[in-house]
Amino acid sequence: MIRLDPRALRQALGRLPTGVTVVTTRAADGAPLGFTANSFSSVSLDPPMLLVCPGRRLSSFDAFVICRHFAVSALAGDQEDLSIHFATCPGDRFAGVAHRTDLNGVPILSGAAATFSCQTAQAIPAGDHCVLIGKIMDMTDGRMPALGFAHGRYFQSNALPGRI
Repeated sequence: MIRLDPRALRQALGRLPTGVTVVTTRAADGAPLGFTANSFSSVSLDPPMLLVCPGRRLSSFDAFVICRHFAVSALAGDQEDLSIHFATCPGDRFAGVAHRTDLNGVPILSGAAATFSCQTAQAIPAGDHCVLIGKIMDMTDGRMPALGFAHGRYFQSNALPGRI
């Protein structure tokens, strides 16, 4: 088996621009949970599905693996502070953060470039992460530039692409 240097792999993967999202759910006791993720991708248009990949080191990992519903807020270009907050805050990550709840009572961040409310379809163990696949039940499109990340830095998409 080939042994890759984890640091070199992380650096190479970090060259690829990614969107920045906050993934949310509710714990069994109803407490809101959320984390910053750039491991997000569309999976299917028919049926509409997406995936996110929570890491095993995440304090709320177990709650996300068994959740029935979750939401993804694709952060807007001016929401870098929320990305950092949900990546580093040790306490109640929703205190003082503007949000609403979706049709399943899952928090969605206000001002996001796009949001997706999902019903969990599958949770697949994958190395030091889990691939959490959700069927998209509802969505919003804020039609604004999104927040991205590449080369260890945040960036804002400056122009919205035209329709294909």
